[in-house]
Amino acid sequence: MTNKDLKNILYAEDESDIREIAQIALEDIGGFIVTYCSNGREAVEKAKDIQPDLILLDVMMPEMDGPTTLKALRKIPYYSSLPVIFMTAKIQPDEIAKYKEMGALDVISKPFDPMTLADSIMKIWERYLETCQ
Repeated sequence: MTNKDLKNILYAEDESDIREIAQIALEDIGGFIVTYCSNGREAVEKAKDIQPDLILLDVMMPEMDGPTTLKALRKIPYYSSLPVIFMTAKIQPDEIAKYKEMGALDVISKPFDPMTLADSIMKIWERYLETCQ
């Protein structure tokens, strides 16, 4: 995975309006190819058919929240160590620490700025690549 370009993202977000804004931010502005899921269960199902470079997970979702989704994805061989970023309004230091202990590279706070979301993800990705070398 080192020195790999970030192109494909698997993104689970239950709020349709946030998915629409993220679509503009990630695809139109960022140039990424994104597979969208409306909840964690759908993300785990779609994960069987795709091989993204990065997982982007909302923390609070119905059916299967972000942390539970991450645990389920980690059981799929390709996803066992795939980089993940959580997105949430819950950004207290202890919460962020908990998400990082689960294996998240970082946490992006919601609401996010659509104009800078792709750049924020790229900065996290670049830090990740530096740790892989």
